[in-house]
Amino acid sequence: MQEAFWRELLAEFHRPLSNPVLIFSLLLLIILLSPILLRKLNIPGIIGLIISGVVIGPYGLNILEKNSAIDLFSTIGLLYIMFIAGLELDLNEFKKHKNRSFIFGALTFFIPLSIGYPVCLYILGYDANASFLTASMFATHTLVAYPIVTRFGISKQSAVAIAVGGTILTDTAVLIILAVILGANKGNLNQEFWIRLGTSLAIFSAIMFFLIPRIARWFFRKLESEKTSHYIFVLSVVFFAAFLAEVAGVEPIIGAFVAGLALNKLIPHSSALMNRIEFIGNAIFIPFFLISVGMLVDVRVVFNGYTALFVAAVLTITALLGKWLAAYISQVLFKYKTAERQLIFGLSSAHAAATLAIILIGFREGILDENILNGTIILILITCLVASFATENAAKKLVMDEDAVMGMDKNSLADTEHILLPIEEPDKIESMLELAILFKDKKSPHPITVLSVVPNNEEAENNLAIARKKLGKSYQIAAATDTNLNVIASIDHNVNSGIIRTSKEIMASVVVLNWPEKNTLLEKFFGETTENILSGLDRNILISNIQKVLITHKRVLIFCPPLVEMEKGFYTCLDIIMRLSKELSIPVLCYSNARSQRDINLYLQKSKTGTMNFNQFNDWEDFLVLSRSIQAEDMIVFFSGRKGSISYDPVFDSLLIKLDKYFSANSKLMVYPSQYDTDHKFEEYEDINPETLNKGIEKIQKIGREIGNIFKGGKGD
Repeated sequence: MQEAFWRELLAEFHRPLSNPVLIFSLLLLIILLSPILLRKLNIPGIIGLIISGVVIGPYGLNILEKNSAIDLFSTIGLLYIMFIAGLELDLNEFKKHKNRSFIFGALTFFIPLSIGYPVCLYILGYDANASFLTASMFATHTLVAYPIVTRFGISKQSAVAIAVGGTILTDTAVLIILAVILGANKGNLNQEFWIRLGTSLAIFSAIMFFLIPRIARWFFRKLESEKTSHYIFVLSVVFFAAFLAEVAGVEPIIGAFVAGLALNKLIPHSSALMNRIEFIGNAIFIPFFLISVGMLVDVRVVFNGYTALFVAAVLTITALLGKWLAAYISQVLFKYKTAERQLIFGLSSAHAAATLAIILIGFREGILDENILNGTIILILITCLVASFATENAAKKLVMDEDAVMGMDKNSLADTEHILLPIEEPDKIESMLELAILFKDKKSPHPITVLSVVPNNEEAENNLAIARKKLGKSYQIAAATDTNLNVIASIDHNVNSGIIRTSKEIMASVVVLNWPEKNTLLEKFFGETTENILSGLDRNILISNIQKVLITHKRVLIFCPPLVEMEKGFYTCLDIIMRLSKELSIPVLCYSNARSQRDINLYLQKSKTGTMNFNQFNDWEDFLVLSRSIQAEDMIVFFSGRKGSISYDPVFDSLLIKLDKYFSANSKLMVYPSQYDTDHKFEEYEDINPETLNKGIEKIQKIGREIGNIFKGGKGD
């Protein structure tokens, strides 16, 4: 009986393994341990996965065979890489550098092709058809090293944008060439072939760029609370797009990348949905693909004689040389740094999926022989290793350079950023917290603090317990985006003093208030809570009124009255709005006078915070003239000075009322930048009454406006 048990147990470990539970356990163990062990040796983690695939594969220890299950997970992993590349691509940066992407795409296509064809024709001695097909393989590349870019947080770099753009251009061109060569080989290369290919690609593009975004926008808006359904919907779009691409006559990887582009603006980078997509991909699907790449490598090719080694060496050197030259010429043309050139080379030098597809098809059709096939397998291993090392080293240099360029000022801003969210109504927690997560500086070490203040009365203890229970939901929201959260439930005599006291205790730099829902507009803007907080707390204060799902907004409209850029906290608040627009991938349009435009533009150029368009505007008393320019999907951001500040104007009081009355359907953010270096703004002048000083400042401002009217030809009082 015992012998039978051991026999059955040993049978489970017979190579290749057949027990699906055991196979999955082994793969998970490899995914867990290999990156950890190799990282100790300063070797990129993905190399460990590829080498593990070589060891356990059919050409290594034969622990696993290349079956349909492995192929399925491998395909999913490759599609996932391409989808994330399209999803993380900074479309604004890509549009700005689209010409560079086309130039790099042309270089990384034609240079390897022009080098590879004569090498295969004259050095390896293949005929024209085989030489051209093999040379086209040199032009392809797979974004095997892209997870490294994601890990280092540099996916929005312009060098990454052009490398990813070049990948799509080259792979599309090469796969179309493959279809043409096969058509020519079968004698089907006629007018009907070109019409069918062009029509199918046009229909595919129309579905992906016009139909899918509209369906996705509707789905996310109608099922806002169904978070699990969001992820399933996204996966459905990815694989449906991959299938459509295959039907259209191109490879599924093109469809997955296009799906990423189609959903790019609808999935913010800091959102819970993006976190789920990246987590599951990086934990399961992408490692499966990297292991499967290693399982393709037949190390016995090395022992098959001089010819196999010679072909493998020639193919590998030619492939790497072509990609390096394309990256070097791009560096010279675009004036990139050495690290950026190395990053482009690292991302574009790995050959895997498209390369293997071309060679296998050519081998099955009898165009290529076994030496090319075996040489390509060795090429895949070496180029993946080179790409991983090059990308990791370049990413480290770029991150270090970026930190050095930003300097202490930017770092200190991130270090001091601490966001406080006072919550009065529990049903507002989710929308306010999602907003704060999107614009939070990712380098800030501080958590987002959620605060609930209850009155200090007989029911205080009971109300405090209820408040803590209701705030518990915020932990789930923050956990979904890996955001640190601090929840405080406090007792105070009134809400205002509780918010002000807590803000000072935790040294909050940004306070986000919910738009007060009062009975009258006058109470809304000059109600006790808002007015007392503005006058008693010198912090950057945002009052939010989000009317729509954040991803459905199409523009951010910023209104900057004269001299608001002189307020101490203005540029900190501007950074917040720019981060929000970048997360939502929507453009920013600023209305201001010429002076404000000049100062803001100068700041954006120096800080590299982002770009915005400007419309010159001076008639702040007649704000409604802009109503024709404001659309329903616009988010309105209005910067305002507090009473007594340099940018304050009494006309803003009625302007705010008009804003709420005539643009009630629009999402709005009222931004009050901080004014001073400390809350004790009058401590050096204790003999001066603050109210008297404020009245004096208002009087001086009135006199200044009268003088301005005289110079304009108007009449003063």
